[in-house]
Amino acid sequence: MTVLQQTASYQPVPPPAWRPRTDPAPLLPDAEPYRLLGTPAAGDVDPALLKRLYAALVLGRRYNTQATALTRQGRLAVYPSSTGQEACEVAAAQVLEERDWLFPSYRDTLAAVARGLDPVQALTLLRGDWHTGYDPREHRVAPLSTPLATQLPHAVGLAHAARLKGDDVVALAMVGDGGTSEGDFHEALNFAAVWRAPVVFLVQNNGFAISVPLAKQTAAPSLAHKAVGYGMPGRLVDGNDVAAVHAVLDEAVRRARSGGGPTLVEAVTYRMEAHTNADDATRYRADAEVEAWRHHDPVALLERELLAAGRLDDAEIGAARAAAEEMAADLRSRMNEDPVLDPMDLFEHVYADRTTQLRAQAEQLRAELGAAGEAGE
Repeated sequence: MTVLQQTASYQPVPPPAWRPRTDPAPLLPDAEPYRLLGTPAAGDVDPALLKRLYAALVLGRRYNTQATALTRQGRLAVYPSSTGQEACEVAAAQVLEERDWLFPSYRDTLAAVARGLDPVQALTLLRGDWHTGYDPREHRVAPLSTPLATQLPHAVGLAHAARLKGDDVVALAMVGDGGTSEGDFHEALNFAAVWRAPVVFLVQNNGFAISVPLAKQTAAPSLAHKAVGYGMPGRLVDGNDVAAVHAVLDEAVRRARSGGGPTLVEAVTYRMEAHTNADDATRYRADAEVEAWRHHDPVALLERELLAAGRLDDAEIGAARAAAEEMAADLRSRMNEDPVLDPMDLFEHVYADRTTQLRAQAEQLRAELGAAGEAGE
C-alpha cells in the first residue's frame, strides 16, 4: 500500500470525551484595537462617567509629573512613570467594585491611587522605607509587584478561592508587555482558564520591555491573540482611549463575575517617559516616535472629545486642574518630611509568630542599637 493510499484510507480517531471542544473563533480579538472616542458610539457613553474619567486622568497626569519631580529631588529612590498610560490606570481602578481586588505591577501606583490609596503610601515602596507601605486588605490592592508577572498567579489564586467560598469577587491583574514573556504569565492564564476563575488580565502594551521592543518578544499577531491558546477571550483595545478601555474592562469584569471565566485584555498604549529615572530611553527609541504618540495623549484625547460635544466647559477643566494641584501640593509637603524609621521594624510582618532565628536576630539588633545609643550619649 502506498503512502497516498494509506493517507486516503485514514480515518481520524474521535477525540476522547474529556478533550475540551471549544470553538476558537469567539475567543479571537478584533484585527484592530477597539475605540470609542472620535466615533459615533462615543455619544452613547454616560456623560457623568466621562467627566469622572476626565478628572481622574488630569489628577493622574499631575501625580505622575509630581512623582517624577520627587525622584529628581532625591525624595524617591526610583519612579516608573505611567505618563501616557493614565487611561489604562484609571479605567482599571474604576471598573472594580469595592469588594474586588486589584493586583498591580510596579508601574501601577497610579491605579492604586485611583482605587483610593493614599499617594504617599503608594510611593512608600519606591522611597525604600517599607516593602509595601500600606495594608493590602484596606483598599483590596495587592502589594506592588516589582518582579515581573509574579502577581498574576496570586490574582488567580485569590479569585479561585473567592469563587470556591461563594464570594462575589473579581480580581483584576495588571502587567506590562515585558511581563508576558515570563513563565508566571502563562501559568496564570492556564490555571485561570481551566478553573474559570473570575479574573481579568490587563496587559499594558507600551511598546518596550525596558529597551526591548515587542517584536523581539513575540511573533504573535498581538498579545491578545495569546488568549485563545488557553481557552479564554482576547480583547484588543486602544489603551489611550479611556472610554474604550473602561468599556472593555467593564464587560470583562461583568463576564467574570457572572461565572463566564477570565479574559485577557491587551491595551495598546505608549510609555512617554523612560522606563525609570535610571533609564536613558534615547538609546533605543527615536524622539520622532515619542512625539508622534504625544498627538494621541489620553488626557488631550478625552478633553477634545468632551469640548467638541459640549460636555465640558472651562470651569470644569479648571476645577479638575485645581484638584490635581491640591493633591500634588499635599504629596510634595508630606514627601518632603523625613520619615521616622525604626530599625526594629525589619522584623515586623515577616511571620505571625517569629522563628527562633528571628527572635535571636532581633535581640542582637536591639543590643547593638542600645550600645550605639549609649556611645552617642
